[in-house]
Amino acid sequence: MLRDSAIRIGLVLPDVLGTYGDSGNATILLKRLDWRGIGAEVVTVGIGEPMPSALDIYLLGGGEDRAQTLAVSHLREHPGMQRAAAGGAVVMAVCAGLQILGEEFSGPDGVLHGGLGLLDVRSTPGTATRAVGELLTVPDSGLMDEPMTGFENHQGHTLLGPGAKPLSRVVYGTGNGDGVDGAYQGHVVGTYMHGPVLARNPAFADLILSWVVGQPLAPLDIPAIDQLRAERRRAVQQLARRRKRLLRF
Repeated sequence: MLRDSAIRIGLVLPDVLGTYGDSGNATILLKRLDWRGIGAEVVTVGIGEPMPSALDIYLLGGGEDRAQTLAVSHLREHPGMQRAAAGGAVVMAVCAGLQILGEEFSGPDGVLHGGLGLLDVRSTPGTATRAVGELLTVPDSGLMDEPMTGFENHQGHTLLGPGAKPLSRVVYGTGNGDGVDGAYQGHVVGTYMHGPVLARNPAFADLILSWVVGQPLAPLDIPAIDQLRAERRRAVQQLARRRKRLLRF
């Protein structure tokens, strides 16, 4: 049974965690609920404002190093999101947001910062070339059936602990730096994919919404989205051919 009350989507600190259009993830969730006749609203919480603990979904985007430390300091001071997550609310984060949700992270200066502890991951600056470009992955079979695509731009390397599972296996690109991208733990999930990721990957958006409504959602028939996904996969295949790489997925 779908819920009667409106779903409240929290856009967390978009003034410091909003690079590469990540704030668009809130719009995607709002529209996919609206197309199904399910009421929803977006609640934007900026830096310096208390974080509500009664939202259904919390969305965090990417940001630079200074923005990242500012965000984690604010969220520690205003722990509404952490309290909501402990009660089963959904938290979805991208790039810097993923690192913030972990146990700890460090920037290029090597300074170690404590994270929020919502994901059993630890992030450090990678030693390889900065990861910039298309990312193609195959999700954990227990989550979704369709490949995922996105755009990554980061230097970080994220290592999963035993409490977290990888969101997907990397087919093309870098992701976490060890052959997988992102992590999930209960209803807390993160990825290095921008795009915004939920616009590129409707199955991922619907997975998040299914956690909130308590049941799977029937797919929406939107040809334009199918065309977008096909175009991005072709683009990755072309990149792979230029680099003489064979994609397996």
